[in-house]
Amino acid sequence: MKLQNGQTVLFQGDSITDCGRDRNDPASLGFGYAMMVGAWVGASHPDLGIRFLNRGISGDRVKDLEARWERDAIELRPDWLSILIGINDVWRRYDANDPTTVDAFQATYRRILQRAADANIQNLVLLEPFVLPFPEDRCAWREDLDPKIDAVRCLAREFGAIYVPLDGLFASAAARREPSFWAPDGVHPSAAGHALIAQAWLRAVGAL
Repeated sequence: MKLQNGQTVLFQGDSITDCGRDRNDPASLGFGYAMMVGAWVGASHPDLGIRFLNRGISGDRVKDLEARWERDAIELRPDWLSILIGINDVWRRYDANDPTTVDAFQATYRRILQRAADANIQNLVLLEPFVLPFPEDRCAWREDLDPKIDAVRCLAREFGAIYVPLDGLFASAAARREPSFWAPDGVHPSAAGHALIAQAWLRAVGAL
């Protein structure tokens, strides 16, 4: 396993990461994949004393991460930084006519990763944004989402990050059960969907 004794893992992102965490409790992990990862590692390796933090905020886009990056990432000095961001950069084009261009998305994402690198945060896990084709209007989002997924892949290579291909993972899962089983609105995972993310994350760091 790549996680080491006494390390701190920070989860960052939007509502999928936030998942109901208690903002008044700095140790709260919410009820989603971040909590599942922390619980599994704690149960499997209690001797390692690994600390997990969640600073996901519902509704965030990559520009929102940048605005709070010093307080909610750099100052926490994590050994591991896990980021899942991007679906709201897509969604706001369709529900608020407020698009984020691919170039702006990639440039902002690169800046926050560079700031993490400059702060000597050496272990990065990038999870790609995803959408499932339910309701049917989500299918139109592919035009906006797919180039942003490509941007995250490029950044993972550029910064030597561990990459977790969630869009492909959920597409594969949706061939086994209907898309709404994994994400009732095509975006926010069900409990099973969060478990799917947690399993992929744990495999990526060699903990499963």
